[in-house]
Amino acid sequence: MRKPKLYIETTLFNYYLDAERDAHPATVRLFNEIAAGRFEAFTSTYVTDELEAAPDAKRDHMLNLIVEYGITVLAPDEEAVRLTDLYVAEGIIPSRYRTDGLHIAIASVNELDMIISMNFQHIVKRKTKIGTANVNALYHYRPVEICTPMEVVDDEST
Repeated sequence: MRKPKLYIETTLFNYYLDAERDAHPATVRLFNEIAAGRFEAFTSTYVTDELEAAPDAKRDHMLNLIVEYGITVLAPDEEAVRLTDLYVAEGIIPSRYRTDGLHIAIASVNELDMIISMNFQHIVKRKTKIGTANVNALYHYRPVEICTPMEVVDDEST
């Protein structure tokens, strides 16, 4: 059976470090499931660029998670930029937040199965899920499933 391919969006690195956040336990479980080989994990230079803007100690720890968990970093991609432009043109992603569209687009063009995020403003949102799936289908890309870590980790209590 093929391992699901996950795109780890920027918010997950913050949730991993902040034990006070509601999704912290599920985020840590997700990273542990990646380490155990249940998932194949990817992120992108769009994420590493965002992480670079964090305060020093936090930045270094978040960037180290990429290495520690063997997360593959995908390079910028012109095809993803074009797909993002379509998301923006269709009003799915606001132009001011086009990096959020880039996360979805790079996952789409690299044929990843899911993007995992806690960004409820522009990514984990019904409008975004439906809109990006429709644009992807129109331009012959598979839709990428948009999920929170709670939706994909094994619940130890069940």
